[in-house]
Amino acid sequence: MGCRCLALFVCLAGVCLGQEYELGGAIGYGFYRDGTIYSPAGSVEAGIRNRFAASWVFGEDLYRHVSGEVRYLYHDGHPFLFSGGVKSDIQGQSHAFDYALLFHAAKRERRLRPFFTLGAGAKGYVIAGPAPAQALPGVAALTTTDEWKFLVVVGAGVKYRLRNHVLVRFDLLDYMTGFPRRQIAPAEGNTARGIFQQITPLFGASYWF
Repeated sequence: MGCRCLALFVCLAGVCLGQEYELGGAIGYGFYRDGTIYSPAGSVEAGIRNRFAASWVFGEDLYRHVSGEVRYLYHDGHPFLFSGGVKSDIQGQSHAFDYALLFHAAKRERRLRPFFTLGAGAKGYVIAGPAPAQALPGVAALTTTDEWKFLVVVGAGVKYRLRNHVLVRFDLLDYMTGFPRRQIAPAEGNTARGIFQQITPLFGASYWF
C-alpha cells in the first residue's frame, strides 16, 4: 500500500512540475456593437461608448495544446442613447470576469503559439455618475442601476515567448452579453433588442513560470 501511494505521489508531482503558469497584464480599446430600442415614434440607438480597456490574466498550461486562464477586464465606456442628433449619456464603466480555454495551434515548447479562445463569466455594467436629464423620455431612460449579465467570450490571439520567463501576447476578444434593460430602460410598451458586443484588441506582457 505504501509503495502504491509513493508511486501515485511521484506521478502527480511529475504532472505538476510539467505545468507552466502565466501572470500578466494588457491594455487595449473596446469597440461596441450596440443595441436598438424600438418605439411607435421610431428607433433609438442604445449602447456603450468606445473607450480604453485594461486587463490582468492568470493562466495555466493544462496540456500541450490546451490552457486555461482567468481574466479580468475593465472598460471605461459609458451608456448612451442617440436618435436624430439628440443624445443622452451617463458616466459608467464595466467590469468583466471570465474563465476561458485556449486552444493552441503549436505545442507549449514553441516560442510562437497562435490560439483560439472560448470562455464564459459575468460582466457588470456599473454607473459612476448621477442620472442625466432624460432627452428621450418617451422612448427610453438611462438609470443609475448597476446590472450584471451572463458573459460569453470568443476570440483569437498569439503568444511569443521571450527569454527570462517573459512572453508578449496579442488578443482579439469579443465580449458578448444580453441587453442591460434595467440600466438602459425602454419606456413602457417599447422593445429593446440586440446583443451587446465589446470587440477588444489587447496588447500585453506576462511572466511565465
